[in-house]
Amino acid sequence: MRILLVEDHAPLAREVASKVERAGYGVDHVGTIEGAIQALDDCLYSIALLDRRLPDGDAIAIIPRIREKQPDIRIMMLTALDAVDARIDGLEAGADDYLTKPFNLDELVARIRVQLRGQGRTALRPVEIGALSFDLDQRIVAIRGEETLLTRQELLLLEALVRSANRIVSREALYAQLYGRGMEVQEHALTSLVSRLRARLAELDAGVEIRSARSLGYRIKESRSDAEDDS
Repeated sequence: MRILLVEDHAPLAREVASKVERAGYGVDHVGTIEGAIQALDDCLYSIALLDRRLPDGDAIAIIPRIREKQPDIRIMMLTALDAVDARIDGLEAGADDYLTKPFNLDELVARIRVQLRGQGRTALRPVEIGALSFDLDQRIVAIRGEETLLTRQELLLLEALVRSANRIVSREALYAQLYGRGMEVQEHALTSLVSRLRARLAELDAGVEIRSARSLGYRIKESRSDAEDDS
């Protein structure tokens, strides 16, 4: 899952991005409305964190455009405007949540998790492949019922693959989800990450395999040996 942070105050943006990334999410940061619109054209986001007062206008004005570009995105306003009327304006404009500055970073992460679960949405059933189970709501990976830890990049890659289990996920889509926009990534970064995740899953005897599809991308599926054992 990637999160778009639209904040023109660089020190705060660094703090927020660092905290959110440590919580296991990818973050792209821009400082203007124009930058936000371009980012939304380039990448799919689960949440947009919007500061209201930006150098090129009030971020409330772009909420309809955000909804048009990415209808499923959740929008959180982060602003120093703490008057009741200001909060009402943000929510009535289409924001899903409103957090006033200064805010606690742990609370921000908690609210992000609430938004990702979605108010009133039925919890997603864990994806089960071989001996692996991935809880998409809690972002917990378990092998034969025992929770296991992965690095942040390994978790992001595995999540992208299991969301499209048994289907090819393009390299372009994986790069966007893993590395975001504007980052300089070595040519073989994705290949190396896939190799590390394969080795980790094999070590855990997860009963899955990650198959490459020539130059198209990758897909995850139950390993043949496990499937034959069950037949």
